[in-house]
Amino acid sequence: MMIAQRFAAAAALFLMAGTSSLHAQSITEIAAGDDRFTTLVAAVTAAGLAETLAGPGQFTVYAPTNDAFAALPAGTVETLLKPENKGQLTDILLYHVDDRVLMAAGIPSGSNYFKPLLTSQRLCITSEGGKVTIADGTGAVANVIIADIKADNGVIHVIDKVLLPGTRPACH
Repeated sequence: MMIAQRFAAAAALFLMAGTSSLHAQSITEIAAGDDRFTTLVAAVTAAGLAETLAGPGQFTVYAPTNDAFAALPAGTVETLLKPENKGQLTDILLYHVDDRVLMAAGIPSGSNYFKPLLTSQRLCITSEGGKVTIADGTGAVANVIIADIKADNGVIHVIDKVLLPGTRPACH
């Protein structure tokens, strides 16, 4: 079992402890309970962001799947999970979070800049014909493959690519 998988399994158990069926689930609880997000949960936990995304607030999280993390160059995830790389990991993860609830239907038509949480970077989110895509700082584009997973503290949009900061994406 890879280090990331073992870490993710432990993180999921920790995050799910105390989860009650009597209340709505937070973004963290939803991610921890879904096998498609084990790498994301491991990363969020390593960055110390699990409590934030489980707490009060209104967030939109663009959640990369395990396959999206696996598409990164070999060794990238393991390197980012090391304690000495916590700052870089945190920056990448915060690039996936907005401090508002943005339902897919509420994203304006066309291409628009959005500012992720706690970063000076920008994303270019395009909504056309019911399809939403997100251009990151590398110029690459993620597709929203599942939209509007509602949590008690926001919404999750599942994406097929890890968003990476860089230069301002072209947004036309």
